[in-house]
Amino acid sequence: MSVAIRHLDTTQADFEAEFHRVLHWSAETDDAIEQRVAEILADVRVRGDAAVLEYTQRFDHLQATSVAALELTRDELRAALEAITPAQRAALESAAARVRSYHERQLEACGRSWSYRDDDGTLLGQKVTPLDRVGIYVPGGKAAYPSSVLMNAIPAQVAGVGEIVMVVPTPRGERNPLVLAAAYVAGVHRAFTVGGAQAVAALAYGTATIPRVDKITGPGNAYVASAKRRVFGQVGIDMIAGPSEILVLADGSTPPDWVAMDLFSQAEHDELAQSILLSPDAAYIAKVQEAIDRLLPAMPRRDVIRASLEGRGALILTRSMDEACAISNRIAPEHLEISSSEPSRWEPLLKHAGAIFLGAFTSESLGDYCAGPNHVLPTSGTARFSSPLGVYDFQKRTSLIEVSEAGAQVLGPIAAELAYGEGLQAHARAAELRLKNDNGGSR
Repeated sequence: MSVAIRHLDTTQADFEAEFHRVLHWSAETDDAIEQRVAEILADVRVRGDAAVLEYTQRFDHLQATSVAALELTRDELRAALEAITPAQRAALESAAARVRSYHERQLEACGRSWSYRDDDGTLLGQKVTPLDRVGIYVPGGKAAYPSSVLMNAIPAQVAGVGEIVMVVPTPRGERNPLVLAAAYVAGVHRAFTVGGAQAVAALAYGTATIPRVDKITGPGNAYVASAKRRVFGQVGIDMIAGPSEILVLADGSTPPDWVAMDLFSQAEHDELAQSILLSPDAAYIAKVQEAIDRLLPAMPRRDVIRASLEGRGALILTRSMDEACAISNRIAPEHLEISSSEPSRWEPLLKHAGAIFLGAFTSESLGDYCAGPNHVLPTSGTARFSSPLGVYDFQKRTSLIEVSEAGAQVLGPIAAELAYGEGLQAHARAAELRLKNDNGGSR
């Protein structure tokens, strides 16, 4: 049975209306979820460990005598690494090495303190310091993502964060050994088998056992997303992520099966994930549709893929690759593949994307696991103003100012003039008192 994915054409009169229908996604959360999350956060804030333990027993069916009993030791994490297959260990350590190397280069490029002195001897600069403690949330249960451990913990480690605290739900005590092994490889300092809104609350407010952190990163379900949104301000957060997205710009030179599978790679995440193809070649789009229909029956998650493609997917015929790039900028996708024989020709035209994958051999899945750049990316069009998770998310910047006596003579009158204009006399006088010719007056 053919997959009923939308076919759009930019030359059609109704294109804009249909295009908006494809992109529409409501980020509004269920009122019942919001109310439940608010109750859980308030309870954990007041009762601490007791509330965390109660919710863990209720939601994850994990029995424990204390929250301390839910902490994983470094020995347990190391044992998990030693228990996985040699192939899994080699893949995990290779991926970690590439992710670490990329973020070390990122640190060199943007994560260092700097300063300079101007002509009058005034020192100006920026002091970059790592956060003291961060929490990373790792999904568990039906989904287990060791790659998320690497992508969240390694840039924090490279940034110099003092303590990395991981929380991961383990429903009915089922621990994923790859997740635990990844935590060891990535340098996680403490790990707790706690999940959901209660884990976010514990990290944000602190309990007797789980330490309060400065920032929380990592994906989760609707309860986790709602909790992160609510605790923002008490702590920092990375982002509120929407459904996963892939946009493929294709000039017709890539085998259609490759593109079809790349569209599947995001559609298999969940029914709300979005997969879009933009191409100026109508015959090629037909070949991709044929590949989708032929390859889908063999996919284990075919029902999820079909629902995603039929609900939010699209194959869009454009007038040209230039127009395809312009439409891509309007979408600002999470993952953007330039499946072209000349990717470097089109990349300069693309302004908004979480990550750009250049050329037919650069499948998005390589970026998810082992290429090196971070796979935590802005979704739902937020790539227009947001960036991938990186070393800079685990650092803060402090301005440095040291004004010399000569500099005070230059800057003082400027500051005083502006301060008087704002009606802030104390500001003005503080600047004027440093002037050699100050007569003690004020306006």
